[in-house]
Amino acid sequence: MSTPTPSTNPLLRAWYDKETRSIIVQIIAAALILSFFAYIINNAVVNLAAIGKDISFNFLWQNASYDINQHLIEYSSTSNHFTAMIVGLINTLLVAAAGIVLATMLGFMLGVMRLSNNWLTQKIAYVYIEYVRNVPVLLHILLLHGLIINALPRPKGSYNFGDTFFLNNRGFQMPSPEFQSLFWIVGAFVVAGIAFAWWFSRHAQKVQDETGKAYPVAMINIAAIVLLPFAVYFVLGSPIEWDVPALKGFNFKGGIVVRPEFIALWLALSFYTAAFIGEIVRAGIVAINHGQTEAAQALGISNSRTLKLVVIPQALRVIIPPLTSQYLNLAKNSSLALAIGYMDIVATIGGISLNQTGREMECMLIVMAIYLAISLLISTVMNWYNNRIQLVER
Repeated sequence: MSTPTPSTNPLLRAWYDKETRSIIVQIIAAALILSFFAYIINNAVVNLAAIGKDISFNFLWQNASYDINQHLIEYSSTSNHFTAMIVGLINTLLVAAAGIVLATMLGFMLGVMRLSNNWLTQKIAYVYIEYVRNVPVLLHILLLHGLIINALPRPKGSYNFGDTFFLNNRGFQMPSPEFQSLFWIVGAFVVAGIAFAWWFSRHAQKVQDETGKAYPVAMINIAAIVLLPFAVYFVLGSPIEWDVPALKGFNFKGGIVVRPEFIALWLALSFYTAAFIGEIVRAGIVAINHGQTEAAQALGISNSRTLKLVVIPQALRVIIPPLTSQYLNLAKNSSLALAIGYMDIVATIGGISLNQTGREMECMLIVMAIYLAISLLISTVMNWYNNRIQLVER
């Protein structure tokens, strides 16, 4: 009896073909993964049915019956769990976005300081990075929250800034704007200024590439986006009324308050992530051949402009991929807000709503789906930017 060879057996011939084998392996792997998840889901449904529970999201339209101390949209204890979820989502996005901005600025500053020729500046950045990176972020959050609550005075002894801004252990009180009918004109000038700044930046870059002439892009853009709308604002007679906070009883009434929980979480996440970003920036700058800097200096370009126009643009190609991971970590670490009572998505729909409704499976699915969406959004934006700054090969 002869043994079948790959040339006579179609199955063996398909298996020995590299591309076909790769497809077969992927199909088998996908089938195994789907089977595993199907088993897990079926097991969960059966177990829930055994205790008289089903999977339903109707609880989202029931009254939440709890308060949220920070909400940027209308919310009260009579609102439903869906509204509470939206409030928690907004709070999560707010601290994540603010943290990414501050961590990026601090991180780039620390990265440059680590490469400074000044011994003191370099060592300060080194000590900060080594200390912060080697202490868990939760401890940073608890420490800052404790300092804010215990070190700042009570509302009656608030730090007063011109009878307009007040800082105390209840938060940072500031005036809230009430927009008048003519304010849309100011908004239109802001939008027009942003559009002009975008066009002018591209035009200035094109002129510089073709002729070498450099325009003061930053100053002109600031004038278009900030100074011109401010001038229009005053010409129209300041079409905004301000609700200034005032001390009434034991606390301030009116205005806007930035809660100490938000401040502590925002600063802790920013300081912690900035330490990692600083090392990423340092590594990215070091990766650029020193000949680039020497060539720029030979052309008479100052050190600051060399860093801005020569080193950083090339270093970004090294910096962006690991920087994306730090942004993702910051967004996910915001879930630690529950430790200090900041009402994010975990504390609302994944915490109080879960305990009130007993819908553990549904609440956890919602929380996981939201964090997955946030992570995919950050990854998409950063991957787009990374592809945009890559070298175009001829």
